[in-house]
Amino acid sequence: MCGFKKVRLLLCMVLVSLSTSLMAQTFPNKPVKIVVPFPAGGSVDTLARVLGQYLSKKWAQTVFIDNKPGGGTVIAGAMVAKAAQDGYTLIIIANSLVINAKLNPNLPYDGLKAFEPIALLTFSPQVFAVSSQSPYMSFKDFVDAAKAQPGALSYSTVGPSSTQHIAGELLKKMVGMDLTYAPFTGGLLAANAVMGGHVSAVLTNLSEVSAMLEAQKLRALAVTTLNRLDALKAVPSVHELGYKDYEAAAWFGVAAPAGTPKDLIAKLNDDFSAALKDSETQQKLFAAGLYPSYLNSKDFSLYIKSQFEKYSKVIDEAQIKPQ
Repeated sequence: MCGFKKVRLLLCMVLVSLSTSLMAQTFPNKPVKIVVPFPAGGSVDTLARVLGQYLSKKWAQTVFIDNKPGGGTVIAGAMVAKAAQDGYTLIIIANSLVINAKLNPNLPYDGLKAFEPIALLTFSPQVFAVSSQSPYMSFKDFVDAAKAQPGALSYSTVGPSSTQHIAGELLKKMVGMDLTYAPFTGGLLAANAVMGGHVSAVLTNLSEVSAMLEAQKLRALAVTTLNRLDALKAVPSVHELGYKDYEAAAWFGVAAPAGTPKDLIAKLNDDFSAALKDSETQQKLFAAGLYPSYLNSKDFSLYIKSQFEKYSKVIDEAQIKPQ
């Protein structure tokens, strides 16, 4: 009798393995939904729609985008965390995933375990800029002035507790300057405050201020990527200026509910990877200020863990509180 139970268990395991493999082979046979935790019209919405267009053709199935902003991405996260584990409901995840996991102990889902990472897709570089009327012509000029007048200069971001806010606090610590923080409800509002002379500098995604930089209403002093950007070749990186290993960017990836079969995750990973390699897709993403930066599921999972550790340290040292 005991032997029969073992055989039955083995048969069940084989059947489960076969069914998940078959699921991956036939996926998708109905429309796929990508949930975006941000409003329509922004760069993340553009990311989802551009990739959705490619995948819709590849899969011969409708891929529709469901914008669920609010709650610092928690509303969308809670919805997808309890969705079926069949690959038909996916979510765009970003830095906010690890920020929420650190700052919000009462999330309606496990901040780091509720989702199965599929792939890192893109990053959006950030830029530290001042008004074109500012007396600071270089990042060194700004830093020297800030150190000479602790607390007198200020910087704005969307925030608080945002990716940009944390990037700003990390910058302050690494550079050793005391800046007054001025949070705004959006990156454009933060930039407008700088152009209006109300705040000394802004730290925001390049995609949000590229038009202002081109119109010479803002002056970029540094970028937060390790290397210079093709779009701003004359602007040095903070790392390049001597602040070793400083790097901050908004990153975006795609995930499925935890428990989604590994074969299906692997297929989704391959398909999103193919989308990022498509030249037309790349052009559309670059136009939106997004830089393709692919990682497979395993490496993306490790990246998320490293980001959680990095953000947790900055949040603790800067004593950033949940909002």
